[in-house]
Amino acid sequence: MGHKEGMLILFSGPSGVGKDTVLDIVLNKDKSLQKSISLTTRSIRENEVDGKDYYFISQDEFQDMIAKGQVLEFAKYGSNFYGTPKAPIDKWLSEGKTVILKIEVQGASKIKELYPDSVAIFVLPPSMKELESRLRSRGTENEDDVIKRLDIAREEVKRSKDYDFIVINDDLESASNNVLSIVKALDFSYKRMNNYVSEVINNV
Repeated sequence: MGHKEGMLILFSGPSGVGKDTVLDIVLNKDKSLQKSISLTTRSIRENEVDGKDYYFISQDEFQDMIAKGQVLEFAKYGSNFYGTPKAPIDKWLSEGKTVILKIEVQGASKIKELYPDSVAIFVLPPSMKELESRLRSRGTENEDDVIKRLDIAREEVKRSKDYDFIVINDDLESASNNVLSIVKALDFSYKRMNNYVSEVINNV
């Protein structure tokens, strides 16, 4: 039988919602999923692996890739750039893989324009109060940062209407299972199964 079409899944949510943890659990439960790896110009930290956590490149290399159209979207945080490389995603999609790309809300709309068949999942907190409590419990941000992140989160949550699926992270296990259910359902969408449909018709 023919191979399945590749599928790009965009995965977003406000800071503090736990999307990294949910994604780690999802990738651990379904080894067939391919996580997209971002580019960054920041220095590699202890315990990080180049090509696994990020592709660590220089500012010059980053600018060169942008000029050549090899970066789908990028943003600058502080003095460092972060971006999504185009080549690995196209390669994985051509191999029929399901690729999950963790991305900020602004970047997601750019990717959606470039890959209109991509599917977007937004991870929502049970409430803004719970999100505030999670941000505070991190202990990594001062009061001004918490307030700033909550303001950004409110704006991002408003943009969740542009997404195809909403997953509420009130419990990590159930949130990760809900993401896997969405991925499984997409496996059987017409877009992914059309090669099989053609073969069934042609092998009458």
